[in-house]
Amino acid sequence: MARTVRNPAPRALPPRAPAAPAPYLPPADRVARGRSCRSETPRLSHAAWELRADRPDPIALLEEQAAERVPELVPIRYGRMSASPFAFYRGAAYVMAADLAGTPQTGIRVQLCGDAHLANFGGFASAERQLLFDLNDFDETLPGPWEWDVKRLAASVAIAGRENGFKAKRRAAIARQLVREYRHAIRKFATMKPLDVWYARASVDDLQELLRSQLSRSQDRRFDKTVAKGLRKDSARAFAKLAVKGDSEARIRADPPLIVPIADLVDRPGARRLELGARKLLDSYLSSLSGDRRRLLERFRYADLARKVVGVGSVGTRCWVVLLLGRDSSDPLFLQAKEAPRSALERFAGRSEFSNQGQRVVEGQRLMQAASDIFLGWLRQPPGIEDLKLRDLYVRQLWDSKISADIAAMGPSGMAVYARLCAWTLARAHARSGDPIAIASYLGSSDVFDRAIAAFAEAYADQNERDHAALLHAIAIGRVPADPEL
Repeated sequence: MARTVRNPAPRALPPRAPAAPAPYLPPADRVARGRSCRSETPRLSHAAWELRADRPDPIALLEEQAAERVPELVPIRYGRMSASPFAFYRGAAYVMAADLAGTPQTGIRVQLCGDAHLANFGGFASAERQLLFDLNDFDETLPGPWEWDVKRLAASVAIAGRENGFKAKRRAAIARQLVREYRHAIRKFATMKPLDVWYARASVDDLQELLRSQLSRSQDRRFDKTVAKGLRKDSARAFAKLAVKGDSEARIRADPPLIVPIADLVDRPGARRLELGARKLLDSYLSSLSGDRRRLLERFRYADLARKVVGVGSVGTRCWVVLLLGRDSSDPLFLQAKEAPRSALERFAGRSEFSNQGQRVVEGQRLMQAASDIFLGWLRQPPGIEDLKLRDLYVRQLWDSKISADIAAMGPSGMAVYARLCAWTLARAHARSGDPIAIASYLGSSDVFDRAIAAFAEAYADQNERDHAALLHAIAIGRVPADPEL
């Protein structure tokens, strides 16, 4: 059981604070900085978790987010979050950000993922068509304390491990291994040249090699099937699933309320205005791409647009699927334009330096990922396209060989290997954007921090279960609406 102490009140962090250290600091000064942080924030202090008397109501935080979302989609979000404690955790980045703001902090900042749990890592194809393993969700990305990402990732192990039936000792061991991998990786990156850190990457083949030494033959076959399924996820596959060929033009197939073409969202004149607006927005989006990517995308023409429900925590934000056609109707390209509200971390970690929240997501993703989608860009939706409010969006391909791990099917050995790969990936992302020398110096060579975070993860898993129960109660008494079927 974690040692609990009263959490300090959340610190007020300065707005627009940079993620990286001053570039002129010599390594010796950065080592000293990391060591000095130990006296201000002892490594064992990270084990602490206890409810603050002024802790915000977690359901109120979710309702605060829901107020800015599409009203008819909010019940889907609550329904998906109610499915299990892990599902709740996936949608509760804002809740945990409020909690982390009151925990001990080193003051060393990096570009945070902001939602670094086990399900937000996965495989995708690079521009060179190599399958890479990396972080794949950056909706909450923002500069902030590096330990927040580590704590969120470790807590996801404790929560997922409970759902998979792992015993407490096994969960704690996996969490310690995860943090040890992060610690070892950041120490390694601290010794490397900046360019070598920048070029470091993990491939899906690396994950296969790691897993094959740990998994049974049947588990190995299941992983091979997952990779094969992911490789088939491209625009052609999306077209077969999401589109229909009409008499004159291909259109996106309706599957309400999860997929609703614009023709079904508004009346015919409104649909026409929305379509014209979408075409103008595509032109605006092109300006965020490099010249070669713009030239490539200009070879495609607009065909259709639909609203799509995605994810768990993102449900209710505006998400559009755009169907483009290249040479002919058998050459589709699907883009996803997703609304980017302000980061869940902003209230606690400071404002982004970017006024456009879509640009915030894109710049954070490019900084943290080893390789990013070639069509990754952003735009600002002006009033009148859908409603009277300015909305920022970021754009990427809908599918590009996307591979997602089946967390629920993992046994203890498989989750341990997978968690270590996630930890290495997170350390590499932090080393790209922050100061690996200072972080490594703070962590040291002992397992003090490993044990502290493992204890925190279990204590926070208890808290997450209480918060999930609070959501179930709120649904039962009618405080919030939920549709668990979608």
